Amino acid sequence: MAGHSKWANIQHRKGRQDEKRGAAFSKIAKEITVASKMGGGDINFNPRLRVAVDKAKGVNMPKDKIDTAIKKGTGELEGVEYIEIRYEGYGIGGAAIMVDCLTDNKVRTVAEVRHAFSKYGGNMGSDGCVAFQFKHCGQMIFAPGTDEAALMDAAIEAGAEDVATNDDGSIEVTTGPNDYIAVKDALEAAGFKPEFGEVTMKPEGDSPLEGEDAVKMQKLLDALEGLDDVQEIYTTAVMDE
Repeated sequence: MAGHSKWANIQHRKGRQDEKRGAAFSKIAKEITVASKMGGGDINFNPRLRVAVDKAKGVNMPKDKIDTAIKKGTGELEGVEYIEIRYEGYGIGGAAIMVDCLTDNKVRTVAEVRHAFSKYGGNMGSDGCVAFQFKHCGQMIFAPGTDEAALMDAAIEAGAEDVATNDDGSIEVTTGPNDYIAVKDALEAAGFKPEFGEVTMKPEGDSPLEGEDAVKMQKLLDALEGLDDVQEIYTTAVMDE
């Protein structure tokens, strides 16, 4: 986010997650269940599950809730069958938006997502309409003041794809989506703990929004985020705090 404070945006996002911890538990539990069903319940052999469990620990999700979600996925406990769906569209000023969902009712989910887009000034598009504006990758953000040279050496040795310093002094390390866990573990072993990390759809460019446009865009994102079936939202929109 050249020209913008990535650090401030990350801190803002973490703060919002903390405020909505109950909803976060529910959504992460879904992801854990689906990951367990697809790849088994052992985080050492299921990278997607490892990422989901790390996310759960990041919001202090109780261990018993994590274990229950895993058992629902492996069939040890009865659970709901979820379908993965991605919707794409445009927000204020043409900013690209991708919405990842886990649902047990596709008809309900598409209606709710479409309603949120239309009510708050966006437009839901067709499959692939904005996907080319994002890159599937692992992403870690390190706090301003981190030793850039030492982190770069460790990241390159661990197999990271890129290391970049942002305008605000924070450092971003990107990896292949399947390499995220290995690189993260190697960096933590070397003494570098990211403030934020995930496997994500990273915007290839920014859509800066200010003033009323930024307010409208945040309302749209909040509406989408508030839907029970929505797991993740990715957008090119950048709104300075």
